[in-house]
Amino acid sequence: MQSFSTLLRAVLLVTVTSVSASSFLRIPLTKLVPTNSYLAGLPDADRARAAFLKSFASGGSTTVPASNLAYVQYTTSVGVGSPPTYYNLVVDTGSSNTFVGTGIPYVRTSTSIFTGEDVNVTYGSGYFSGLEYFDQVTLAPGFAITNQSIGDALSYADFEGVDGIVGVGPVILTEGTLSPSTDELIPTVMNNALSQGLITEEILGVSFAPATSYNDTNGALTYGGIDSSLYTGEITYTPVTATYPAGYYWGVNVTDATYGSTTTVIPTSTAGIVDTGTTLVLLADNFFESYMRAIPGARIDESTGLMTVPENSVSKIQPLNFTIGGTVFSLDAAAQLIPIDQNTAWGLSANTQYGIVSYLGTNSGEGLDFIIGQKFMEKYYAVFDTDSNRVGFAYTEHTFTTYTP
Repeated sequence: MQSFSTLLRAVLLVTVTSVSASSFLRIPLTKLVPTNSYLAGLPDADRARAAFLKSFASGGSTTVPASNLAYVQYTTSVGVGSPPTYYNLVVDTGSSNTFVGTGIPYVRTSTSIFTGEDVNVTYGSGYFSGLEYFDQVTLAPGFAITNQSIGDALSYADFEGVDGIVGVGPVILTEGTLSPSTDELIPTVMNNALSQGLITEEILGVSFAPATSYNDTNGALTYGGIDSSLYTGEITYTPVTATYPAGYYWGVNVTDATYGSTTTVIPTSTAGIVDTGTTLVLLADNFFESYMRAIPGARIDESTGLMTVPENSVSKIQPLNFTIGGTVFSLDAAAQLIPIDQNTAWGLSANTQYGIVSYLGTNSGEGLDFIIGQKFMEKYYAVFDTDSNRVGFAYTEHTFTTYTP
């Protein structure tokens, strides 16, 4: 996750049918009330994160709430220490370190053990630097991980309104983040939950949804499985891509993408990543140009970096269709647009229609040609399956604010 993605960022029917929705545990979250608009610099922050990502050379399942912060970032409540101090941490599949201290300071208790290591992580245009501890981490009542690596952020940038990150990306992303042990990998919360018997499968289910208020506890995370009550139909799985650098993340191949029935956006199979820490859907510049040209009068607004759509074109917007794992996942017109009644909260012009699809900052062919971010996952349930090295998507019944023609 990175800077704005910190606020905006630039943020599993495998066959687990033995787990019933009734066994899932839900806990409340404390909502955040940030002081500023989150949009300033959003698209640039998402693209900065994209550039950074490309540079990278016993129990059952437990479901907990996730809160949509300011329409652009999901957080969950995580306890650290004993007794625990609770922190609102960004849910990030695009990084793997867990740290606190950017809002509420790290509170050391009897379970806090300094490891003697410095820890430093860069997230596109944001970063944190501090000390590593082993500590108890509570993800839900009765779900406490012992000796989990926790970064104490003593220096940081671009984490307004949140207390840090819970990193749920692949463990390889922690390489090089410690000093002096630069070659050491840091087990993630998912790695340790599995090794300590808190879960029996290293699977993360993610349910996001369109927010209806500035702070909306409308999401859910399932540690150790999937929650079948949060999606409809079957889950479509696709292997993590072997393409570099997307394959170091939760990377997938999109076979093709079209706008409407006639415009080709992504012509051939290409690799990108699925990232809860990125707010927008980002496409390689040449792919984005094909998409934007198909919408009459659409253009990039230089002051925000977002695409704007003329009022007389809004009602003509066609579905944007991605083929993943042999299944077509479409974003209808409403899912491609920021609801106008949210413009003020985003820091946008009140009566202008903006889109949630933007450009990556580089052309295709570099091994990371798109990012499927939060806005895509507000429509489709997502599964991150380390055991089988795959990503899944499923349909939901989520509805979006209808655009105004």
